[in-house]
Amino acid sequence: MITAAQRTAQQNRDTLFVEDGEVLSIDSFPGEQFIMRIRAPLCAAAARPGNFVHISCDESRPMRRPMSIMRAQDDWIEILYKIVGDGLRLLSRRVPGDSISVLGPIGRPFVLSPERPNALLIGGGVGIPPMVFVADYLREQQGNWKPLAILGSEIPFPFDAMPSRLPTPWLDSRVNHAMPLLEDWGVPSRLATLAGFDGCFDGYVTDLADRWLVTLTTEQLAKTEVYACGPTPMLKVVAALAARYDIPCQVSLEEYMACAVGGCAGCAVRIETPHGPTMQRVCVDGPVFDATTVAWDV
Repeated sequence: MITAAQRTAQQNRDTLFVEDGEVLSIDSFPGEQFIMRIRAPLCAAAARPGNFVHISCDESRPMRRPMSIMRAQDDWIEILYKIVGDGLRLLSRRVPGDSISVLGPIGRPFVLSPERPNALLIGGGVGIPPMVFVADYLREQQGNWKPLAILGSEIPFPFDAMPSRLPTPWLDSRVNHAMPLLEDWGVPSRLATLAGFDGCFDGYVTDLADRWLVTLTTEQLAKTEVYACGPTPMLKVVAALAARYDIPCQVSLEEYMACAVGGCAGCAVRIETPHGPTMQRVCVDGPVFDATTVAWDV
């Protein structure tokens, strides 16, 4: 049954909603990382993978903070964040029942191509949430989607990694730890780090992705697309990796932003177009871009 909030969101797909959300839960993880679930029915109904929200951390801090949406179900959304600065520290002190202002969903989402069902999801650090959202969205879609998630972190992962039950014959059996949530969904995932965590690949996410891509046939590569989010240096290498295998790649860029609605242009990046280079705003023209259009060396 479609709720009133879902009907409103469907009718206003490109509308930004300002909601007085309610904190439903907040879980802490090592490395000052937190996953917060917020009741925000309008935002939840309209959100798509790659969208983000602008959160008011505390009444004493007028500046909002942009947060990638990790999940959007029923009437709630989930965000993952790491404490960087006083605003996010105040956000981490919220408790269930607290009211919190949510603006969103913001930005252009990933464009998911059914003709390329082999979806390689690469997430690094706080770039993990959009990849979880893509995986969650794909499992609800019709078609022969076959996502594979490769996640990286140099601090403890924001979940309790577990030995996977899903086979990855292209990889050393000792690299067997996965994200439990993705495991429950039947989505294979593997973890990469230089921190020496048990069961993880010793290297970068791009090295691990390369281990998989090199095993694919020409026909399989023709049905593969890369979706990625993480630090800019990581995304630059992801873009080069996709280009080497001649497969499409969409990246969700991370930039500092103030207004998050296109007014200040503080998050502008250089994008190459058929008509020459332009400066585009990550908040509303992105955050998702075709990796081949991003001017990585600027």
